[in-house]
Amino acid sequence: MTTAPWRDPALPADSRVDDLLSRMTLEEKTAQLYGVWVGADTDGDGVAPLQREMSSDYDWDELIGQGLGQLTRPFGTAPVDPALGAQALARAQRRIAAAGRHGIPALAHEECLAGFTTWRATAYPVPLAWGASFDPGLVEEMARAIGRDLRSVGVHQGLAPVLDVVRDPRWGRVEETIGEDPYLVGTVATAYVRGLESAGIVATLKHFAGYASSAGARNQAPVRAGVREFADIVLPPFEMALREAGARSVMAAYTDTDGVPASADPGLLTRLLREEWGFTGTVVSDYFGIGFLQSQHRVAGTEAEAAHAALAAGLDVELPTLKCYGTPLVEAVRAGGVPESLIDRAARRVLLQKCELGLLDEDWTPEPTGPIDLDSAANRALARRLAEESVVLLDNPDGLLPLAPDTRVAVVGPRAADALAMLGCYSFPSHVLTHHPEVPMGIEIPTVLEALRAELPDAKVTFAEGCGVDDPDPAGFEEAVARAAEADVCLAVLGDRAGLFGRGTSGEGCDVTDLHLPGVQGDLLDALIATGVPVVLVLLTGRPYALGRWDGRLAAVVQAFFPGEEGGPAVAGVLSGRVNPSGRLPVSVPRVPGGQPWTYLQPPLGLAGEVSNLDPTPLYAFGHGRSYTTFTWESDATGAELGTDGSYDVPVTVRNTGDRAGAEVVQLYLHDPVASVTRPDVRLIGYQRLELAPGEAARVTFRFHADLSAFTDRSQSRVVEPGALELRLGTSSAEVRHTTRLTLTGPVRMPGTDRRLVCETEVSGAD
Repeated sequence: MTTAPWRDPALPADSRVDDLLSRMTLEEKTAQLYGVWVGADTDGDGVAPLQREMSSDYDWDELIGQGLGQLTRPFGTAPVDPALGAQALARAQRRIAAAGRHGIPALAHEECLAGFTTWRATAYPVPLAWGASFDPGLVEEMARAIGRDLRSVGVHQGLAPVLDVVRDPRWGRVEETIGEDPYLVGTVATAYVRGLESAGIVATLKHFAGYASSAGARNQAPVRAGVREFADIVLPPFEMALREAGARSVMAAYTDTDGVPASADPGLLTRLLREEWGFTGTVVSDYFGIGFLQSQHRVAGTEAEAAHAALAAGLDVELPTLKCYGTPLVEAVRAGGVPESLIDRAARRVLLQKCELGLLDEDWTPEPTGPIDLDSAANRALARRLAEESVVLLDNPDGLLPLAPDTRVAVVGPRAADALAMLGCYSFPSHVLTHHPEVPMGIEIPTVLEALRAELPDAKVTFAEGCGVDDPDPAGFEEAVARAAEADVCLAVLGDRAGLFGRGTSGEGCDVTDLHLPGVQGDLLDALIATGVPVVLVLLTGRPYALGRWDGRLAAVVQAFFPGEEGGPAVAGVLSGRVNPSGRLPVSVPRVPGGQPWTYLQPPLGLAGEVSNLDPTPLYAFGHGRSYTTFTWESDATGAELGTDGSYDVPVTVRNTGDRAGAEVVQLYLHDPVASVTRPDVRLIGYQRLELAPGEAARVTFRFHADLSAFTDRSQSRVVEPGALELRLGTSSAEVRHTTRLTLTGPVRMPGTDRRLVCETEVSGAD
């Protein structure tokens, strides 16, 4: 028996795929361009926008006869035991391969934003907590573990990470982002991609591009970002993750920018992504995004027109299920309305990826090998480490924290005794289990109340809920105040409930008009403070909330961004002192609920000034965070002249001068005093997290290159301009410890796509 060339793993992938394509019919090639969402519920509330309206019926056996490109969320749609789910997926893959002439299995994808979104899998902290850790290495380690779990059950592609840069914290999906700074987002997301891809999983960058810049912070609203905002804030994280980590897939955003939907934008999906950046992987639609070209954007009159527009732009795969890329597309090609070459182009990209994954090999097998444990002890240890590193101590003015071990503590608030308070909207319990109330959680999630009682066994701990998360009823205030009045200290555990499309206070489609704490939680906090008992505010949220109303009235403030299944012990560890807090803010905390949108990346007119009575200065700046120990910084950088293609080393020695181990996050910011266009007053260009024992010192050297000062000028070209620069070493964007002045000399330079995107650092011991 002669093996067809496309089955021969000794041949180059390009040759194999070219041979396979030459043997396929139009219908077979088109079938590689869509997914099928088996088991998706079209009744009631869904987990994707307009799921009920956009889903279509099909005959499974008839469909797979032509082959199938993707299987959508075989584990993430309903509760399924992981081992049984792996066996069911293997059976489905065998059926798909047996049904088609060429025996090609589907590529299975799942959500993995904060862990594998399936029943009984580890629920890690949300991406905003990754940003708060300022620890890309740990995020990479977590992503590698997530990737191994996905592979263990037969999944090939993960729909993560989110590289959207926060532009307005009222947006519901802030919890899914890494923060408000493109350098932080890019470096942390790149680490996640590196970890996921190292486990053999195709990482999918989303949402390309501009999704978080939607007008009025409304989900899927039009994007009105200017050219420079798009080029200098929105795009760099995507470029970094592609160039530095080799992500193999990109998801097109739902939104339109200046009237052009991302899913139908050849300038974005082909000219920039492929021709300029050299991307060779697949572009997939966000769920129903191609159909939305017809139903939401109204730039297509029929499903076939929507398919044509998306394919021509460079969008290869329709997810989550077939609608436009099925029969309407085939008929349009047969009628001469759509060139078959567009089908060939997309199918070639899909099949190349399947070839890389081994799905075209004769010895391919879908059966899982080895035991399946998606919430192992090692996973939980990773989740605990990341949760602990992500908790931010915002304030502790009188040193009330850590709590005394035998103190009387009143724990009050709607987030204190609810396990779901730890989880974001893309965790399985929040995302899917709310539709299956009869099914147990599947993983152990200690609450703050439970964890605190375990952490402080000698303390007298009482509890009162006080109010609901967004319930306007203050009936529980009386009991809460009574418990607080009896205690030495009151912990007010407040925050968000993650959900989807208005079913939560944070999450996809859960946008807000302002940044007041949800419901009557702010009033509850006022009532607790009025008792005169010291109040420690503990926030479990998916976004920052305005805290200026309580500035100077609280004994301490602790911020955790949905810290995952081990978040309760992590927060309790910070309160007890077992954990020295080291998280830093990935988003600014505003002083007042209005005055938004605002992030720290502001040009001069975006800062406080005499021309307006409104002061947008945040209460706590980007990068801010306190510790239970103290650090000193020393730098001998004196400044220099260098060319517009030159480099300069910025050293700083950091010493732990306290009596306990702790972590300091050294941050390097760029200030450009004069440029040809307005520039952010400061922006992050480097950082390094340092773990130091008492008395220990470390020397960090930032290797600054002039490429890191590049920006988009008036001609829409990326340039490095000569002139003065300031490199500011700080503990936050607002707290500068040392300034180094540089002068760039020589001509204006246009760095290419090989420009340096990352400020390399070197850490060494210090005397």
